[in-house]
Amino acid sequence: MPGVYQLTLDLLEEEIHELRTLGIKAVLLFGIPSWKDDLATSAYAPDGIVQRAVRQIKALDSDLVIITDTCICHYQTEGHCGIPVNGRIDNDVSLDIHVKVAISQAEAGADILAPSSMMDGFVTYIRHALEESGYKDIPIMSYGIKYASSYYGPFRDAADNLPAFGDRRTYQMDPANRLEAFREAQSDIEEGADFMIIKPGLPYLDIIRDMRNSLQIPLVSYQVSGEYAQIKAASQNGWIDEKNTVLESMLAMKRAGADLIVTYFAKDIAKFLREES
Repeated sequence: MPGVYQLTLDLLEEEIHELRTLGIKAVLLFGIPSWKDDLATSAYAPDGIVQRAVRQIKALDSDLVIITDTCICHYQTEGHCGIPVNGRIDNDVSLDIHVKVAISQAEAGADILAPSSMMDGFVTYIRHALEESGYKDIPIMSYGIKYASSYYGPFRDAADNLPAFGDRRTYQMDPANRLEAFREAQSDIEEGADFMIIKPGLPYLDIIRDMRNSLQIPLVSYQVSGEYAQIKAASQNGWIDEKNTVLESMLAMKRAGADLIVTYFAKDIAKFLREES
């Protein structure tokens, strides 16, 4: 994806300085580990890449809000968001691993945890574990409405987390199923979610509006890698105006009801807005 890079820890100081200069106040961290195994142990190791990054960022800028992606697909040998057992994803075993990841990220200093695996019960398991470990005030930003989308392609290539067998449709949501979003959202809210992510963003504006009409909880639209890549490719070919298309996309998600937007265009948008001020 043009303009998007994997960063090593030695580049964090320069990156954080740029974010501060642009006025960006929050980041969502994903880690690319140096090794993987069947139980995704590198996802919750004290010296894991995300844990180290969180501590380093906090030392550089204690005011920057750090959200951590709490999942295991980057760290697990088979590339699934849960633990495979005999060719099937074992939900309960997966929850135990996700709790370990959540606690390790909280211990490192994460401000908000964003569990993204879509395992049944992941919010309540993490919420209880946080409270038992003394982290009662850490919010959970649940990927509660996450569709099994084709728009994730560029990210999966970059993160090397394409499933080694099957796909993620057994635990992510059917793009054709609108009603499931209500059930998933209500379940996560009852379990203690503080934010609700709808992912992808622009192709699911109807779902964002449905949730805005029915939920009293902050909603987060996640503009995913495929959405970003399409706009970038079209603009590089001279087919669209990048700035206006990006800003119109943001406006559409806000109009639909999103309170927050996760996007790879964050730095570009900050620059666009600065130019207009």
